[in-house]
Amino acid sequence: AADRVLGMRPYRVQLVGGIVLWAILIYPFGRRTTKDQLQCIGLVNHAGMPPELLRKYGDSDNPRVTVWEFRNQNIPLQEWENKRLAIETALGITIVKLTYAKGKSRVLVYVVPAGDDLPEVLKWKESYLSPKSFELVLGKSYTGPVTVNLAYNIPHILLGGSTGSGKSALLKLLLMQALHKGAEVYIADFKGGVDFPKVWHEKCRMCFTEEDLRYTLDQLVAVLEYRKSEFRALGCPNIDTYNETTELPIPRLIFACDEVAEMLDKTGADNERKKLLAQMENKLSTIARQGRAFGIHLILATQRPDATIIPSQIRNNIDFRVCGRADSVLSQIILDNTNAAEQIPKDARGRFITGDGTVFQGYLFGEGQL
Repeated sequence: AADRVLGMRPYRVQLVGGIVLWAILIYPFGRRTTKDQLQCIGLVNHAGMPPELLRKYGDSDNPRVTVWEFRNQNIPLQEWENKRLAIETALGITIVKLTYAKGKSRVLVYVVPAGDDLPEVLKWKESYLSPKSFELVLGKSYTGPVTVNLAYNIPHILLGGSTGSGKSALLKLLLMQALHKGAEVYIADFKGGVDFPKVWHEKCRMCFTEEDLRYTLDQLVAVLEYRKSEFRALGCPNIDTYNETTELPIPRLIFACDEVAEMLDKTGADNERKKLLAQMENKLSTIARQGRAFGIHLILATQRPDATIIPSQIRNNIDFRVCGRADSVLSQIILDNTNAAEQIPKDARGRFITGDGTVFQGYLFGEGQL
């Protein structure tokens, strides 16, 4: 037996030596090729030097993802973002995320193979409902679930997407979860509620006319002011602290609109209507600025590529942005960049991208699950 073991040693040495030689020969070549490809697409610093690939390793949080670590050569991360599509094409990868490491001397590129795509349809299951405070689940990205928590620092949501992008389905997904978490939901719908089956009318407060909408917004702002005085009297900084302090907890309030551009469009309006729209704009702006602490939230959606429709005092107070299939103008309005136009396929439905560049497939739920 000892002779057999000794006899295998040369074979093992040869095998290990072969692997080491292969690594020496092939891996540097891979690094050189990567460096050449990045130089070809113009990802270089002021001296014309491209990033240098140092190593690749698996992502401990997601086995589908590989991390490529580069010596950055003082290239701004925004430049990497600007050339994301060119990098993907040159290296045959799909980029999931780009981040700095070790200060800014390294850039980590989280990737999956170019053919490893997200599923075209993801069906919602009740088990996906988050147990966390007021965390809402939007869908699944390459690295796991995509969520937003209205109870913390992201009180409002802005959704965008062209017709057929799945924007309305994503809005309903969020509202369904809000209802399950005990929120009161108010929906502005100038189509008479045809996009919302009967069960929505039973569980939500629907606004079909501008007068009805103004009344609803007046009531929401009145509630905000009442809660402000109550919280101040009890020394409570926010709704969660208030509910922990009192025996009668109060619900979060959600105001949603599937087409905010239609709601605020002043085109062709006479003076009286413009005055009405200005009042509604002012109420929405108040909620956008102050609603977070008092548990009053906006979820606004639009498909119109018109930058003047959503006033800046509302838009600038909505930190969480999501966009589905869109042209570059709508993508710029929603995300402040053209990522949706560049990264969401033209025939995709239910595929979205967030403001931080996370691409995900939104969950699709049946109306009967409400």
